[in-house]
Amino acid sequence: MAADSAVPPPRSEAAAEEASAFRHAPVPADATARYGDQQGQLVDFYRPAPARGGDARPAPLVAVLHGGAWRARYDRAHISPLAAHLARQGFAVASVEYRTGAPGKASAAGRWPDTFDDVAAAVDALPALAVQALGADQVDPRRVVLTGHSAGGHLALWAAARHVLPPESRWHRPAPPPLRGVVALAPIADFTSAMRLRVCSDAVIELLGGPDHLTARLPHVDPAGLLPTGIPVTIVHGTTDIDVPPQVSHAYARAAAAAGEEVVTAWLPGTGHFPLIDPSAPAVSAVADEIAQLAW
Repeated sequence: MAADSAVPPPRSEAAAEEASAFRHAPVPADATARYGDQQGQLVDFYRPAPARGGDARPAPLVAVLHGGAWRARYDRAHISPLAAHLARQGFAVASVEYRTGAPGKASAAGRWPDTFDDVAAAVDALPALAVQALGADQVDPRRVVLTGHSAGGHLALWAAARHVLPPESRWHRPAPPPLRGVVALAPIADFTSAMRLRVCSDAVIELLGGPDHLTARLPHVDPAGLLPTGIPVTIVHGTTDIDVPPQVSHAYARAAAAAGEEVVTAWLPGTGHFPLIDPSAPAVSAVADEIAQLAW
């Protein structure tokens, strides 16, 4: 079934999926490191389980960016069960925290420009931090995959596209980041469609600082406008997602195709927004498989 034609589930079903994802207790990290001096500039590291089949190579590094509509009431704790699950699958995992919610307005989406400053700094620092935290025998900093859920999926796609930004941008990279690829989970990947659909109660407009800033800021942070990147991208999206409708990922895939780049899309039938980060849900197997396709 095409994602656009899927019938959304009753809100009670979506609420049950969300409750299942959030019922897991936070999983303590094996190590935590700072990537900056500001509050919240932290990364939790999870040690990979021994590889099956006697593979003695250091594990690929999977960097996880949590979602939550860029709002302060959500942090990396809610995605720690997924991070620990991925570590049990044999990946070294880094779960990144970043600043959200404007000072004095914690319910607002994002903190401009701090949210983007943090993600850029964290992704650049991760390879060295991972080796320091876990050891060179545990993690291979040359095999890095970014993944993120919802708003975190947006940030993962954006972080992989910083070399496409204008040279005068504060976040511009002179060369593509050394990534194996991005696995974006129900990402807010196309801001034009997300604003039209009022995703997460107009969170995109809040992230950009309000309507007066849309024209100036949108080109610097909308993944659908930062193409092609030359970096492999896989999108995993449930066909019955009512939080970030599948149309948003469709729009990003169309923009990529128009730019001459092919995006792999894995549509999960009858799946909503939160099963993608719920270790007890079948959807997480698909997530781990897509990460493995790029990482190994």
